[in-house]
Amino acid sequence: MHTQMIFVNLAVSDVETSKKFFTDLGYTINKQFCSEDTASVVISDTIIAMLLEKSRYQEFTKKQIADSTTTSEVMLCLSAESREKVDELVDRALTVGGSPAGEKQDMGFMYGRSFDDPDGHTWEVVWMDPAALEES
Repeated sequence: MHTQMIFVNLAVSDVETSKKFFTDLGYTINKQFCSEDTASVVISDTIIAMLLEKSRYQEFTKKQIADSTTTSEVMLCLSAESREKVDELVDRALTVGGSPAGEKQDMGFMYGRSFDDPDGHTWEVVWMDPAALEES
């Protein structure tokens, strides 16, 4: 059976700044798919963030690139294995150049926080209680 993957392509101002941010979060860079103006960030076996400097990104679309610091283009949501892992990742993001985005959400069975990366893309990190999922 084919495992489906997702490649999230994001326009960035400076690929080196973005690479540092994501490696500081603990992710790796797949150098095979990098160039001066692109970077491939391995988030998991099935999630890859492709960071493309804006001029490179523009080659793939006829649309205007959204200013992600003032316009919400997309919200990216990553799962976490515990509440502590949510806090760990978001706190690390805020320490290495990210900024707060939105309020903490604590519904008991679900807990989430979010941050904006250096280019303003919003990343949510969410934990859901497995027992609550089984009850649904």
